[in-house]
Amino acid sequence: MMNTRMYWVHAITPLHVGSGRGIGFIDLPIMREKVTSWPLVPGSAVKGVLREHFVREFIREKKDMGLINAAFGKPDDDKDNVSNKSNAGSLVLSDARIICLPVRSLYGTFAFAACPLVLERLKRDLDSAGHQSKPVEKSFEDDEAVVTKSSKVERNGKVLLEDLDFDIITDLGETDAWADLLAQLLFANDPAWQTIFKERFVILSNNCFNFLSETGTEVNARIKINQEKKIVENGALWYEEALPSETILAGLAWCDKDYSGKGVNEEKIFETFCPDTALNLQIGGKATVGKGRVRCLFTKGAGE
Repeated sequence: MMNTRMYWVHAITPLHVGSGRGIGFIDLPIMREKVTSWPLVPGSAVKGVLREHFVREFIREKKDMGLINAAFGKPDDDKDNVSNKSNAGSLVLSDARIICLPVRSLYGTFAFAACPLVLERLKRDLDSAGHQSKPVEKSFEDDEAVVTKSSKVERNGKVLLEDLDFDIITDLGETDAWADLLAQLLFANDPAWQTIFKERFVILSNNCFNFLSETGTEVNARIKINQEKKIVENGALWYEEALPSETILAGLAWCDKDYSGKGVNEEKIFETFCPDTALNLQIGGKATVGKGRVRCLFTKGAGE
């Protein structure tokens, strides 16, 4: 579709987009999908961060804020003043859903793990945005995996991730095709990282991916120190979850009609707020301790 693009979120540091207080041993869990329980970043969070990023840029460069209000919406400044009425934003972002989960590997340090269901859902989004992709035709058992021809995570027909071991099975080239496609979309101008990604891309079964998405996230213990006694405050020990560095998520971005009355067309919005170059953003909590640094990039389909 001409008015739809993919957007990608690549975590540079651990990413915590919380869902409030947890009911298990993790006090501050991350956001997850209701049905699959896979991690996600809400589209509203990404849109809010994008708005803040471009507001700072527009103020610095002394640009007209009307375009930002058309794209991201405008709050009601004065209900008695008709000219200051609020409007919805025309830029729409879906939730960013998990694509590749980084998992510790005995060989190659870590792997970018995906599964057939993740890739089939991604294919549906890629097709909506005008990208060309192939289906995942291979189905396999929970103790099996497929890797690329140049894989660094495979030794003697085995892949060892966390405390799980998998037998390598051959496919018809789908794994290499997906690795090439994702590497080109994520690291278009970085051949070194394209190679790193393709050497570590692995497709696991849906069940094993489910298990790793629950157990393979980062869980840190946090404490608050009593400044006088220099010990932990009473009850001030908690555990918080985060997506590990190198996690990759993706969603769709598209334009609805212009609600601002400014007559802004969608190409102007895409050109300004969905640039070809990656944006360095901070998403989620714990910004002051370096969490949530991401690369956010938008990609055009073949028809644009």
